[in-house]
Amino acid sequence: MSDFPWLPEEQRNLYIDGTWREANSGERFDVLDPADGSVLTDVADGSTDDAMDALDAAAAAQADWSRTPPRERGEILRRAFELITERADDFARLISLEMGKTLAEAKGEVTYGAEFFRWFSEEAVRISGRWMQAPAGGSRLLTVRKPVGPCLFITPWNFPLAMGTRKIGPAVAAGCTMVVKPAELTPLTMLALAGVLEEAGLPAGVLNVVTTTSSKELSATLMADDRLRKVSFTGSTPVGKVLVRQSADELQRVSMELGGNAPFLVFEDADVDAAVDGAMIAKMRNMGEACTAANRFLVHSSVADEFAEKLGARMGGLRVGRGQDDGTDVGPLINPEAVESIGELVTDAVHDGARVVTGGSAPDGPGWFYSPTVLTDVPAEAQINKVEIFGPVAPITTFETEDEAIAAANATEYGLSSYAYTRDLARTIRLAERLEFGMVGVNTGLVSNPAAPFGGVKASGFGREGGFEGIEEYLETTYVALPAD
Repeated sequence: MSDFPWLPEEQRNLYIDGTWREANSGERFDVLDPADGSVLTDVADGSTDDAMDALDAAAAAQADWSRTPPRERGEILRRAFELITERADDFARLISLEMGKTLAEAKGEVTYGAEFFRWFSEEAVRISGRWMQAPAGGSRLLTVRKPVGPCLFITPWNFPLAMGTRKIGPAVAAGCTMVVKPAELTPLTMLALAGVLEEAGLPAGVLNVVTTTSSKELSATLMADDRLRKVSFTGSTPVGKVLVRQSADELQRVSMELGGNAPFLVFEDADVDAAVDGAMIAKMRNMGEACTAANRFLVHSSVADEFAEKLGARMGGLRVGRGQDDGTDVGPLINPEAVESIGELVTDAVHDGARVVTGGSAPDGPGWFYSPTVLTDVPAEAQINKVEIFGPVAPITTFETEDEAIAAANATEYGLSSYAYTRDLARTIRLAERLEFGMVGVNTGLVSNPAAPFGGVKASGFGREGGFEGIEEYLETTYVALPAD
C-alpha cells in the first residue's frame, strides 16, 4: 500500500545484501492496527528461499566485516544512534501504530533502544584478550577474541525497536553478520531500523531482514545450515525450548530471553506510597505486555489493604484508548487472543475467591483492550499466579513472614525479574542472595538498563544482553601457546 506515510514503500520489503526486494514468491501479508483491527499496510512475506538468500549474504560478508576496524564498527553504531534519536517522534509513532503502546511509552522505548547502539559503539573498541606467563614458566599464554560468525535474531512484538537494537548492537560491535526475523505482528519498526543502519553506513550483507508468516520453517531451515553459528531469541519459553533443541545438531551458540513471572514483594516496613509508584511502573509498562512486568504482588498482610486501595485508585484512574490519542494512558493489547486469555485468568481468580478492586472486564470494541485491573485476596494457588499474564492485571496475595514471601516468590519455573520494597538494608541483601531471578529491583519498579546485564535463570533462559556482558555473547576465544624464547 502506498498511502502509509510512516515508512517508505520501498522499505516494506525484505532487506537482503543491502537491497530492498520483494519476496521470491511475490507474497505479502497485512500489518494490523490493534486499536481497531484495521490494516495499516502490508510487507513482503519471505520464504525459506529468501531466508537462505539472507544467510548467503551474511556468510559472504562475514570475513570482511570481521576484519573491519573496531572503531569503524563503533562509529556506524554511533551514527545509527544519532539518526534514531533525531527521528524519535517518527519511530515512536510507528511503534505505537503497529503494537498499540501510547506515544509516551513508545518514545521511552526509542530512547531505551537507541541507547544500546550508543553503549555498544563504545564497547566495540574495548574487545581485548590477555597475555601472561605460564605459571610453570617456559611459555607464554595469549588469548584472542574473535566474532562468533553469522547470527540469527528472532525478535518479539512487544518492544519492536529495543529488542532489535539489544541484539544487533553487540553483534555489529563484535564483528558478526546477521539475519533478523522480526515478529509477524510488528515488522515495520525493524524495517525502519534497517533503513537507518543502511544510512549509517553498515555494509551490504552485514544486516539482513526477512519478514515472514512462516517463522517455524524459516528458523528450522537456517538453523540446519552449518554456516549459522549463533541464535538469539526473545519470546516464549516453549518456543525457546524448540530452538535450543534445533541448535544441537549444528552446536550453535544460543541466547534465550524467555518468559517471566515476576514477583513484586511489599514488606511490612515498606513505604507504601513508593511501592505503589513502583508497582505502576513495574506492572503498567507496555500495558503489562513485558517479560519484566510485575506478575504477582506478594504483600505483607499488615499493609495489604492500604496497598490494594491505593493501587486500585491509581489503576482505576488510567484512561484506556488509542495509543496516538492525547490523554491515553493504556493502549490496546496486541490481539484478541490476548484479551480472551486475560479475561479467563481474571474470571478464574474471582471464582477462586479473589475480589475485584477495579476493572475486571474488557471494554466494548473496536480494538483489543482490557481495563486496568486490581484483584485482592487472590489465593496463592490461583492460576493467575502461575502463568505470565502479559496484560494490565495486578493480582495481590498476602504473606506473613520473610521466609514465606521468598518461598512464594521462588515457587515458579521462571526466573527473569523480581521486585521488592523494604527499608531494611540487611533484608535487601538476603533477598538478593535468596531470590532465584536474574534481576532484582530493590525499591524500584524499573530494572532494564542498557548498561546492565539483562537476562534470567531457570525457564526464563540463559545468556545476557546489555552491559559489559552483552558483547561476550558474540565472541569466541582462541588460545595461542607461545614459547618463552
